[in-house]
Amino acid sequence: MGHGLSFGPLTGNSIHLCLDMQRLFSREGPWPTPWMERVLPVVAEIAAQHPRQTVFTRFRAPWVADNATGQWQNLYRKWPQVTQRECDPALFELMDPLRELAPPATMFDKSTYSAFATGELKTVLDRRRADALIVTGSETDVCVVATVMQAVDIGYRVIVVTNAICSSSDEGHDRLLAHFRERLGQQIETARSDEVLAAWSGRTRPC
Repeated sequence: MGHGLSFGPLTGNSIHLCLDMQRLFSREGPWPTPWMERVLPVVAEIAAQHPRQTVFTRFRAPWVADNATGQWQNLYRKWPQVTQRECDPALFELMDPLRELAPPATMFDKSTYSAFATGELKTVLDRRRADALIVTGSETDVCVVATVMQAVDIGYRVIVVTNAICSSSDEGHDRLLAHFRERLGQQIETARSDEVLAAWSGRTRPC
């Protein structure tokens, strides 16, 4: 369920931030997220209606585990099949039909859970004078929560689209949405895609 847009309509300076909707996390990938196929049409609808205001991220593992930093090495020693040396490069691509939207959508790669880790995303958002982030993608209790919490720390208005995020853990997904609503409701809004699209003007303010 959504919870609604507590802080009013969205403007043309809002950005749709779509996290890691890649084949890597589909049923054909080594880290399958079974819900991905279910939420994909919703994500695609948002992106197709606002492609120039959409930013896609792609998670990319290092070439080998030894190229990673710190505890990331342990992760990739457990999952060598997701390293670039062993993984089919096609699995790092966005799911269709999202791939066809970039460009005009923006796309960049990341190697950590949070999309803000390198500073590249913040630079893009500052240049566009982003006043809200509409968050979709995978996984709710990994990359989504890491990115959302860093966005909150920066001070963005954050809207999590409840029917456009997915996880391989039902329990983790449900707990995170409850946490957003019950503990962070003054900084994180949770809403369904129809509420978001109805409230989004789509007109970009002059820079």
